[in-house]
Amino acid sequence: MAEVVATMVVRPLLKIVMGKASSYLLDKYKVLKGTEEQHEILMRKLPAILDIITDAEQEAGHREGAAAWLQAIKKVAYQANEVFDEFKYEALRRKAKKEGHYNDLGFSVVKLFPTHNRFIFRNRMGRKLHKIVQAVKVLVAEMNDFGFKHQQQPLVSKQWRQTGHDIFDPKEMIRKSREKDSKEIVDTLVGQANNVDLTVVPIVGIGGLGKTTLAQLVYNESAIQKHFNLLLWVCVSDIFDVDSLAKSIVEAAPPKKDDGEEAAGTKAATASKKTPLDILQNLVSGQRYLLVLDDVWTREVDKWEELKDRLKHGGSGSVVLTTTRDKGVADIFGTVKAYNLVPLDDKFIKEIIETKAFGYFQRKEDIPNALMNMVDEIVKRCVGSPLAAMALSSVLRNKTSK
Repeated sequence: MAEVVATMVVRPLLKIVMGKASSYLLDKYKVLKGTEEQHEILMRKLPAILDIITDAEQEAGHREGAAAWLQAIKKVAYQANEVFDEFKYEALRRKAKKEGHYNDLGFSVVKLFPTHNRFIFRNRMGRKLHKIVQAVKVLVAEMNDFGFKHQQQPLVSKQWRQTGHDIFDPKEMIRKSREKDSKEIVDTLVGQANNVDLTVVPIVGIGGLGKTTLAQLVYNESAIQKHFNLLLWVCVSDIFDVDSLAKSIVEAAPPKKDDGEEAAGTKAATASKKTPLDILQNLVSGQRYLLVLDDVWTREVDKWEELKDRLKHGGSGSVVLTTTRDKGVADIFGTVKAYNLVPLDDKFIKEIIETKAFGYFQRKEDIPNALMNMVDEIVKRCVGSPLAAMALSSVLRNKTSK
């Protein structure tokens, strides 16, 4: 059973990615502009993989190569999931701006991307999507070498029907489950008020635990909003170019009111003579700020020290909060003990599974006992990952028998 559950996660993950990749928002707000070709290739390759995934899952039980191939598919699916989350967020940001809800929804404060310049966004996301597509192409070639074949999927029973019970908000679940973590991190950040040195607090944890969501919860806490004069958020990911990152941090700052066009022109002319790091230093000087560097991967000490040298000019109590999967990164960046994000408690994982997996049933009594009896074992296999719980519960909702 354990081996079966370990490989079952691949199909729903791929379906989650396909759902996000085909969202009408991406097309409507043109966030895929410049990456259309890569997107089209991906949308052809993923269904081809789904066609044979059942055969691959069955083969994985007695072929090590097939099992390794499924693990590689799962890794790429996780990466693609994060990429299309970024595309979706950008689409929602543009939607909010177009409809005049930009400030109401907090987009003027929380900025999850290095820049909102469309050209830079397009280039950055194009590189990410290209990397995903290249990996998928290799996996499809290997898929053909294995000789996996399509197997007809059984039809879903008519007893499944959507009800109001099937409403699920993963972020709300993480908010409830991470309340203690959020409070501890907020206390740490606010507790640095009299520290004249820059404090760097890393949040460390494996993918799928909700590090970014936790950082968002902390960022939006009223105590944080009141404590810091300046709040900044950028997503770093795989490229840590000091000048580009400095520019992104500056662009993440709330716009300042100018005294007029002449003042604005003078300011722009002055700024053009300065380097991005000079402008960053000027931005933070004397300000008690919170900067979130989300999804940091680099271990390049020299680059970090170069950026940190400018960030140190902030006022007393300034803090950089980072999220990373790499403990080595936390050791390099952190000035205090890293906050190690532990897996979710089983009760929250169970709630995710039961809500998503059985949301189609009108009454709890209608749920087959055989499926209910599997839940505790599924919970254990999720090892505290909310993303894994959502993926596996998506499998269960299509099944009416063990």
